[in-house]
Amino acid sequence: MDYNFREIEAKWQKYWATNQTFRALNQSDKPKFYVLDMFPYPSGAGLHVGHPLGYIASDIYARYKRHKGFNVLHPMGYDSFGLPAEQYAIQTGQHPAITTEANIKRYREQLDQLGFSFDWSREVRTSDPGYYKWTQWVFIQLFNSWYNKVTDKAEPISDLISSFERSGNKQIEAACDEDILEFSASDWEQFSHKTKQEILLKYRLTYLADTEVNWCPALGTVLANDEIVNGVSERGGHPVIRKKMTQWSMRITAYAQRLLDGLDTIDWPQPLKDSQTNWIGRSEGALVEFGIHDSEYKIPVFTTRPDTIFGASFMTLAPEHELVRKITTTEQKETIDAYVEATAKRSERDRMADVKTISGAFTGAYAEHPFTKEPIPIWIGDYVLAGYGTGAVMAVPCGDQRDYDFAKHFGIPIPNIFDGVDISEEAFADKANTVIANSDFLNGLSFKEATSKVIGELEKIGQGEGKINYRLRDAVFSRQRYWGEPFPVYYVEGMPQMIADEHLPLELPEVEKYLPTETGEPPLGNATTWAWDVEKCLVVDNQKIDHKTVFPLELNTMPGWAGSSQYFNRYMDSTNAEAIYSKEAIGYWQDVDLYIGGSEHATGHLLYSRFWQKFLFDKGIAPKEEFAKKLINQGMITGTSAFVYKDMDSNRVYSKGLLEGRNIIPIHADVSLVNSSDELDVEAFKQWLPEYKEAEFVLEDGRYIVGREIEKMSKSKYNVVNPDLICEEYGADSLRLYEMFLGPLEQSKPWNTAGISGVHSFLKKLWKLYTSVDDSEASAENLKTLHKTIKKVEEDIENFSFNTSVSTFMICVNELTAQKCHSRRILEPLAILVSPYAPHIAEELWEKLGHSQSISEAVFPKFEEKHLVENSKEYPISFNGKMRFKLELPLDLAKDEIEAVVMAHEKTRAQLDGRTPKKVIVVPGKIVNIVG
Repeated sequence: MDYNFREIEAKWQKYWATNQTFRALNQSDKPKFYVLDMFPYPSGAGLHVGHPLGYIASDIYARYKRHKGFNVLHPMGYDSFGLPAEQYAIQTGQHPAITTEANIKRYREQLDQLGFSFDWSREVRTSDPGYYKWTQWVFIQLFNSWYNKVTDKAEPISDLISSFERSGNKQIEAACDEDILEFSASDWEQFSHKTKQEILLKYRLTYLADTEVNWCPALGTVLANDEIVNGVSERGGHPVIRKKMTQWSMRITAYAQRLLDGLDTIDWPQPLKDSQTNWIGRSEGALVEFGIHDSEYKIPVFTTRPDTIFGASFMTLAPEHELVRKITTTEQKETIDAYVEATAKRSERDRMADVKTISGAFTGAYAEHPFTKEPIPIWIGDYVLAGYGTGAVMAVPCGDQRDYDFAKHFGIPIPNIFDGVDISEEAFADKANTVIANSDFLNGLSFKEATSKVIGELEKIGQGEGKINYRLRDAVFSRQRYWGEPFPVYYVEGMPQMIADEHLPLELPEVEKYLPTETGEPPLGNATTWAWDVEKCLVVDNQKIDHKTVFPLELNTMPGWAGSSQYFNRYMDSTNAEAIYSKEAIGYWQDVDLYIGGSEHATGHLLYSRFWQKFLFDKGIAPKEEFAKKLINQGMITGTSAFVYKDMDSNRVYSKGLLEGRNIIPIHADVSLVNSSDELDVEAFKQWLPEYKEAEFVLEDGRYIVGREIEKMSKSKYNVVNPDLICEEYGADSLRLYEMFLGPLEQSKPWNTAGISGVHSFLKKLWKLYTSVDDSEASAENLKTLHKTIKKVEEDIENFSFNTSVSTFMICVNELTAQKCHSRRILEPLAILVSPYAPHIAEELWEKLGHSQSISEAVFPKFEEKHLVENSKEYPISFNGKMRFKLELPLDLAKDEIEAVVMAHEKTRAQLDGRTPKKVIVVPGKIVNIVG
């Protein structure tokens, strides 16, 4: 019978769905194992062959763990809020929910045809009100919490209020805003209700504040730093500027040290840990306060090198610093305003990365050195960021390269404190790390001693203190978009109030337009029924707003990372309508045992999720402080892009071999328009890109040859390969095996469709092996082949070395075919070994072997060492040191027995030709050498 993979795969996909084969129980006598993939955003393009790489790996491991006797949770869902669906809605007027539903249907079809063992009964969608009800609920918990530095955990805001009522805030050690004023219990009692709420906002773990944000006018929303690439939005490539807006923020900085410490407790890739460590950016130093001449203002500066304070010859503020406009002189105002406006067009990431461009402007103001009292000019420069430290630096040009370059560029005097050494760039490189010493104050002290002394003296004069600082900033949590989670917030006298838990979810309203309003409000400003009636506890018509019983609702929505920050926990009890999850469910599953996803989420989703998990742990909601024990970053599958070459000086498009000396620009071409010889179908290309309809295509030898380049597989690069086509031609099992065969899971590897035929041929050879199965005894050779395969495959799966398993299967099938193996004792366990990798063919073979239950319930074969123990040795038989032939002999023969057998052999007699050897050297288990 032929290997009809299309029928086989359709049959077993239907079986798994009908029987809910992979449905996990929330209680079991089996040990639990939770395997998780980062859930996808369902784009209209569907999956390409690069997307399933991590899913295939996790599925192999999940299936393996089932065979090993574990109760496995392997869920899947969709990160279904986001910009693309909304942008499509803006262009077409179609509601994002319709687009999203269609995209999810397409993804589900593709995922199902690849044979994944997902528990679809637990599917979540972040855009489902039943799901985002709990995102809103967590937001409310954060709003009603503050961070107690003494207990080092989040606590109820009601406890903080009680402390204020008893003794004010003088004894409170909290993660809070820096502009907190001290007040007593009597002061608190005298404050108005609104003033109390304003004070509490400065302590809450989610709060409203005027924040410097990355504003993208084209997208009409704020973007996180990780959503910006080279100064433009990652989505669409639109310009991004810096601007101040009132935004919801998450006080993730309260957890900075715990986020660092937690990295030591989890098995995550070191490069990813390093990314988070650097992003959090812990540094120890001092907070120094500089007064400003003829002004009541003071400039706080954080420095990791307080011992260099005597080398500070100027100050640099971030252009966005709140004091810039307040201290700038009239003469410098025009220059400063122009520079601030120009800097607003550059993202923080670009400014951090740009070490070559030197730019700045002088404010005209001067600060006063804390010790020498000398005037220090105050400049602004975009190499200083408002979001890092205090947004100001004491510039030490003889101790910091950027400060030195800045001073040299603008002609700011550089104090020569290296005892007469000319501060050239060479001298700077040699001396930069030397402790800057004032002969009367720090002379002869070590770095540690000098630092301690400076901090002590600053504390004495009330102008500084020792401090630990973090680069990590609080996370902006607002988006001026429609397609996102609504905030469960209404406003009374401008102050935010939370909708009670029992009235959640607050569902997204219908709007006619998905763009901001004409007055600049977010898209929810277009909603006509978007007000909260506190008596009826319902959303009502906006015209009923009276600020007595009906109040306006929040117009912003939550960012993309809101829905992904606790989805892994929700999977444990995804249909629970009464709680985010039951204590029984999360008590059983506890945490994720294996998480697979992209490293690009290191400082986005993975950092924010750890923050939410730690908060939920503090509140006694989550049982573990870290949500995933082990994380693997899969590499990407790259595609071979195709390029045509447009002449910039004419309407000609030149073939690859005709480019020399021409001013050309490469244009991506759809790879489906190019054959295996790199020849472009020119007419099809013109239809695909009508702007080239009138272009002249200059050919070589009558053909247009494209350029080729390995790039990330992406729809935007037109180099994607549709898995549907691969499954149709070769089958899902072939695709699964081939993606694993391409190389180590963590590494990137290029896709080549031609290579899949070899894997497909292997599956046909495997199928053929089972055409005649009997109950005959397995030979020693059969058992040896099987057990070395069991050993290798188990080791490979445990080490996530899936590519070498595929090679092992090929060797095994070749050996068993050569051995003419038909034994059920060998072929049954082999089907189980193959099952995690190629589940459809394994299920079919299992059924043909007479089993009525799914192969997923079969026990993983046990490796037996005895079958690999060698009981014979192939001896090289040498004459005068030259090997003439080989002889297989039992290993248990004694030395004299080996000599007797060899000397009696006909090939030995032929070599000696009647001569008597002088001696026979026998080394048991190694060699026989006959010396004549």
